[in-house]
Amino acid sequence: MCGRFAQYSSRDDYFDALGIGPEELTRDAEPIARYNVAPGTKVLLLSERDGELKFDPVYWGYGPEWWDKPPLINARSETAATGRMFKPLWEHGRAIVPASGWFEWKKSGAGKQPCFIYHRNREPLFFAAIGKTPFDREHGQEGFVIVTAASNQGMVDIHDRRPLVLKADAVREWLSHDTSPARAAEIVRDGTLPESVFTWHPVAAKVGNVHNQGPDIIRNTGDG
Repeated sequence: MCGRFAQYSSRDDYFDALGIGPEELTRDAEPIARYNVAPGTKVLLLSERDGELKFDPVYWGYGPEWWDKPPLINARSETAATGRMFKPLWEHGRAIVPASGWFEWKKSGAGKQPCFIYHRNREPLFFAAIGKTPFDREHGQEGFVIVTAASNQGMVDIHDRRPLVLKADAVREWLSHDTSPARAAEIVRDGTLPESVFTWHPVAAKVGNVHNQGPDIIRNTGDG
């Protein structure tokens, strides 16, 4: 995790969940309608810049000039704050990916069954992310990564890693430039949603093709 997710709700839905008013960010009731978001594409990312909240399209992936492998798309929460690759981003490039859920492929016999994971109450999710700033400029393949955590009891049977989903009331502090890297680590420890708030269902294998989009991508195929 996390290699594919959905960002299909409207700006209004995501911003309302965070208490963001129209005086802070431009509202839009039209659904974003991205049901199958893949790495290597631009994703709407929430961040703080010059003391104000911003919502920018940013490349999903991070590969600095010295990195000779494909861009990374995730950063482990256990090491992101201290490792060579991600420490500068943790200190100065914290961001949020508003999402409606994510996909994982669960072992099923000799193959894998894709599943859609989401909040039990269908509430918006806020993935912790870090990236190259400023987010309103092009940085090539130095975009952003989603921070992940180990899956504990209750979700480990789906995948051993999951996106680190912040509580709505922890988002602004995570984004704030006044928040120290040490405090950000505390937010990761104390301000995230537990596995118990999530549920999931099987979806069709066509989610594996990044060109497939639309509401049917998240449809429950286990209803019979």
